Amino acid sequence: MPVALYHLIAFLISVTVVLWTIPDVKTVGLKFGIVDRPNARKIHKNPVVRVGGVSIFAGTMVALLIVWRLGAFTNIPPSEQLQIGTMLFGSILFFCIGFADDLLSLTAFSRLIMQFTVAAGCWVMGVRIDFLSVPFNGLLHLGWFSLPITVIWLVGMANAINWIDGVDGLAAGVSGIAAVVMLIVTLFMDQPAAALIAAALAGAALGFLRYNFNPAQIFMGDGGAYFMGFTLAGVGITGLVKTTAVTAVLLPYVILAVPILDMSAVIFSRISRGKSPFVADKSHLHHWLLEAGISQRLTVLFIYTLTLWVGSIAMGFSNIPSGWGYAIASTVLLGYTSWQVYRNRQAQRTENRK
Repeated sequence: MPVALYHLIAFLISVTVVLWTIPDVKTVGLKFGIVDRPNARKIHKNPVVRVGGVSIFAGTMVALLIVWRLGAFTNIPPSEQLQIGTMLFGSILFFCIGFADDLLSLTAFSRLIMQFTVAAGCWVMGVRIDFLSVPFNGLLHLGWFSLPITVIWLVGMANAINWIDGVDGLAAGVSGIAAVVMLIVTLFMDQPAAALIAAALAGAALGFLRYNFNPAQIFMGDGGAYFMGFTLAGVGITGLVKTTAVTAVLLPYVILAVPILDMSAVIFSRISRGKSPFVADKSHLHHWLLEAGISQRLTVLFIYTLTLWVGSIAMGFSNIPSGWGYAIASTVLLGYTSWQVYRNRQAQRTENRK
């Protein structure tokens, strides 16, 4: 079977499982009261089931299990199989941490301790960042600094995706776009195992949008956000950062630049105001846009195009055929959505003056 066909199968199975299971997950969530209730910080007005991550997790894992049984991982070297297996096991544990928080409301400290422990265990088993790219100076070998860098990357991305999950469809769409870009780039760089995981995750994330886009019928919860964030970070390590090309080392950080920069800006903002970086507030990009009078849908679409734009830049840097052409097209699209945001902001200001 052609290698690319396995990736298509993984994507389609993942989408199908998500669409098939969400109605049942929603029914069970309502029955047992596992809902996200409105409060002063949140945007939604009615209780919404918050364990949609179960479907995202199931879709991804079922898809990978089926393509594994079909022989998709047969030609992967044993050392890579161990790394991929370790990363997927870490993804399962991160989902469990988030799902437990959805059910039991764990403290931030306990969640972080468990996350750091799992990430450190993955590093021990070979899922690690060994190089950093230094501008104009090639690659820097990290040595033992690989441990904190890897742990911060894995834990940070899991929480970054969770933090942007504040508007209907935002985290799922951003993760889906990033996963599609990672799928394309890892296939081009001949990393089929990492590409399979990206394909399955992309299918789960984009399928979930059917029920999560505004107005959302279900939320992914911490379980879904932690799972997608850790898996994206893991694909970045196993499929891109493990190579010794300077551009390849940079690609995961470019592809995931939107949640990375959003999280970094929020942490800096909170610390500069003398607040704990772990106490939730309304300092995210999507909060700024909403407070400026931009609708939920336009806010989400703008951040989608921003994510697509940085992803297309990553494709250009990876020398994919027509990669810079995609970057130019996405720049035009970003310009259009930026113009729509500006128009809506001006209209809002005019309305407020009346």
